[in-house]
Amino acid sequence: MARKYFGTDGVRGRVGEAPITPDFVMRLGYAAGTVLAKAEIPGSRPVVLIGKDTRISGYMLEAALQAGFSAAGVDVMLAGPMPTPAIAYLTRALRLAAGVVISASHNPYEDNGIKFFSASGNKLPDAVELEIEAALEVPMACVESRRLGRATRLDDARGRYIEFCKSTFPNELDLRGTRMVVDCAHGAAYHIAPHVFHELGAEVIAIGDKPNGFNINDKVGATAPQALVEAVQQHKADIGIALDGDADRLIVVDAKGRIFNGDELLYIMVRDRMETRPLEGAVGTLMTNMALEVAFRKMGIGFVRANVGDRYVLEALQERGWLVGGEGSGHMLCLDKHTTGDGIISALQILSALKRSGATLAQLTEDIALYPQSLVNVRVQPGFDWKNNQALQSEKEAVERELGDNGRVLLRASGTEPLIRVMVEAADAAVAERMARRIADKVAA
Repeated sequence: MARKYFGTDGVRGRVGEAPITPDFVMRLGYAAGTVLAKAEIPGSRPVVLIGKDTRISGYMLEAALQAGFSAAGVDVMLAGPMPTPAIAYLTRALRLAAGVVISASHNPYEDNGIKFFSASGNKLPDAVELEIEAALEVPMACVESRRLGRATRLDDARGRYIEFCKSTFPNELDLRGTRMVVDCAHGAAYHIAPHVFHELGAEVIAIGDKPNGFNINDKVGATAPQALVEAVQQHKADIGIALDGDADRLIVVDAKGRIFNGDELLYIMVRDRMETRPLEGAVGTLMTNMALEVAFRKMGIGFVRANVGDRYVLEALQERGWLVGGEGSGHMLCLDKHTTGDGIISALQILSALKRSGATLAQLTEDIALYPQSLVNVRVQPGFDWKNNQALQSEKEAVERELGDNGRVLLRASGTEPLIRVMVEAADAAVAERMARRIADKVAA
């Protein structure tokens, strides 16, 4: 059965347009509630935790979800603005039936979305999402009054999560003597991330920490790191970290203003862990820089590429029993620390690597030189069958032969627009660009 509403990261869209409308979100809450109620122990009432980021639409969607769950006989706990990974943690820690996050992550404030976590703090299995979709096709009803769900507020959500984040940092280390800039993207971690690092001893300069409902991810955060670069240089900080709107993504900047992306951060994490506890392997995505694949091979550990999306990285890790993976965009997974990607916890892993080694970010990554990547987007007619286009595939194979072991080619269709994305990696930037254009010309032909 194909999904109608759920994508790779829940249900997402422009607020006021289907499916992100109050009536649909209420129906979604009711449908999810009926599915959860069936799985609950007879005689007990399921409890769901709802958190949100700082978008103005969060108030409306929170009320709609709450109404839907109540109509299904499900109790609700409201956490208010909280990072997505915080809801995953609290759902598991409080032994709740599920967690729900109202967020569109790194998107602008006009967008919003709904994502679910299971009782174990993982994203919902495909089978459960499909069951919720099937329940959405049934007209909404309401349980009798005595069975309606209640709503309460989880007042200590912030403090619980701050303590959890701190617990993932080694007891023998602290951040005293570290001046750092923390960019909260005017998002869900604005009242959490600065406190985590400060309580571990760092001198913290916070930016992007004044949300107004409309400024989430606006020229700040992991998707706009220039604000962090400027703040690090202005305050002569040792390091800067940037989160996105729901705080599951991380970008790091060093004292010189150099930006370190998710590929470089994944390398630092793996290298640090190999010093104390050898890893079997790590997981990246189809877009992960080839330099990591080469570096991990030299380190004697496996490397697997998953489809783009932290959901698929997580699935690949779980299939193999591995612990560490990530994306170039800054979604990092450390499954011995948390069940899901967490920007704050990932930053703590990088900081602990710096403290243990006494090295700088540049020194920790000097053994890995990222291959230049050239990406060309080619607009095509909807339904264009690029996989069976003989001229395109022949050109791709010819380029791969020329590159040999010194590069790679990736073709993929955009999931949101009629585009074919052509990416070529090579040791030389000019070669990568020239070959990407060669293949793109065959798409456009």
